[in-house]
Amino acid sequence: MRLEAYWGVGPKTREALTDTLGTERAIRAIEGGDVRALTDAGLSRGRATGILRRATGGEGMDTLATSDARAAYKELLDLAVDHAVTDRAADRIRVLTPLTSVDAMETRLDDVLAARDAWESLADDDRETVLDAYARYDDRDGSERAAVEAALALCDSGVETGPFEAIADLETDALEAAAAALGALEGEDNRVQEGADEELDRLRSALGAVEDMDANALQVIEDLRSDGVGDVTAFQDAFEDRLLSETQVTIDQVREAMPTEATDATDFVGGTLRSLRSALTSAVDEREATVRSDLEATLEDAREAIDRAVGAVDDIAFHLSLARFALAYDCTRPAFRTGDEAAVSVVRATNVALAARGESVQPVTYALGEHGVTGDALGAKGVEQLDADGDTDVSTRIELEARSDPITAEELPGDERVAVLTGANSGGKTTLLETLCQVVLLATMGLPVPADRAEVTPVDALVFHRRHASFNAGVLESTLRSIVPPLSSGGRTLMLVDEFEAITEPGSAADLLHGLVRLTVERDALGVFVTHLADDLEPLPPEARVDGIFAEGLNPDLELLVDYQPRFGTVGRSTPEFIVSRLVANAEDRSERAGFETLGEAVGNDVVQRTLADARWSG
Repeated sequence: MRLEAYWGVGPKTREALTDTLGTERAIRAIEGGDVRALTDAGLSRGRATGILRRATGGEGMDTLATSDARAAYKELLDLAVDHAVTDRAADRIRVLTPLTSVDAMETRLDDVLAARDAWESLADDDRETVLDAYARYDDRDGSERAAVEAALALCDSGVETGPFEAIADLETDALEAAAAALGALEGEDNRVQEGADEELDRLRSALGAVEDMDANALQVIEDLRSDGVGDVTAFQDAFEDRLLSETQVTIDQVREAMPTEATDATDFVGGTLRSLRSALTSAVDEREATVRSDLEATLEDAREAIDRAVGAVDDIAFHLSLARFALAYDCTRPAFRTGDEAAVSVVRATNVALAARGESVQPVTYALGEHGVTGDALGAKGVEQLDADGDTDVSTRIELEARSDPITAEELPGDERVAVLTGANSGGKTTLLETLCQVVLLATMGLPVPADRAEVTPVDALVFHRRHASFNAGVLESTLRSIVPPLSSGGRTLMLVDEFEAITEPGSAADLLHGLVRLTVERDALGVFVTHLADDLEPLPPEARVDGIFAEGLNPDLELLVDYQPRFGTVGRSTPEFIVSRLVANAEDRSERAGFETLGEAVGNDVVQRTLADARWSG
């Protein structure tokens, strides 16, 4: 296969890969999702991950129908990477893509949740042992030796549940021998490393000492003469003693190296040292070849154990990283709805991007389609059902038990597949869209989702459109080109569209938005459309509903109070009266306050009037 057949590989990229890796190795790296191999070849990490995502999950990437959907997908991967235990695991997370098979989603969920349960059950000391093992693995650049030593450290920890089961079956004796052999052969100079063989170390030490003495031969002669050595025999004996004491060579090696026909002391010492160097060099090379052969034989015998250890360490790190992400955001297993039924529903879902930034997040419940969100599942009467389903979340139980009554039918979402979401400014409408997008993306990647419960129908196209404030005709055209074709394609589509009216004038926006809602209904798609133009969309198709988010007022610090939980089948109330009230109360001088009071009187809301009265009384 030609490298340029892969998405994103042009002539320059092909040249960089073939020059560094060669064609066959480059193809193996792309097919195997090896980010490091591509970055080592000179590609940027972003380009490498882009190529690998398309190569290993192109069909899944095609479901991300808009740039905003792709941005949300990349944001989730970045958040997951923050919990990676190794660089290699981080690279594997970066190339995760939405899956196209529910079986594949369920299989990955099984692995990640098993890792989550195993990690959660570990004592703190055991967690530290595991993390230390992986830290050393990264310090040694994820080499075979690093993987083998990490496997041995994990074996010593005694952790054998969940993903760690793969470690329990490894042959530790073979791995210990392999670790020593790999350590002995590991080095940039391609030499058998020091400490691998005592005789080799002795020969190298002797050779080094002889080389040092040879470099200072004249000084050696001078030292011997200064000690009072006069005749030739005495000089030879003294030189022999010095060699034996300083170089660790044997007497036989020394005498064999001494020349028989030296003309003077310089010739004698130089000849002896040159002969010793040559003999020791040959001895070192011969011994190193023997030791290397033995080490390579050890590695060959242990090859199967090594490969299993490398794979196990890598897979454990990958699943453990995803497990840590799931634990960080209290993620749970989603249920998949397939066939004629379609739904996207969440119970007490949170936005992971907000949570990652440390912002306060109010969990919300929302649903589209033929969902399973019921009053019994959420109210006080639902506690027994929670137990039956194996839900052990203590905070959920406490909150549900605190309710005097279960949620009523009027409080629950209907089974409409399309909703128009209205309500307060800064009321969390966009956050809800993002949360639904996150849940669907994580579920289709086979990962737990940030909700107590969730149902997801895998879609062929995820159309996520954030608010883009511009009346530019080009923006309107490009937006319609990005969101309408996926909806018209005939596959299962999820529409998450935020304030479409922001890209054109209100009258036209209402007409276009009404058409999008109607088209979504006609195509039997799922969708949520955030808008402030709900009244202008009437009459909606009977298959669509209107939901609302309400502002409750201002707190004593004049901060807006919002109930982020939507009320279903109800148009949300906006917040101008509260905003005006705050502006009146915070006005810095009389003229400024008078202007805001005029606006407050124009709004004519009782809440504003009370706030105005309070402001005037305090003024």
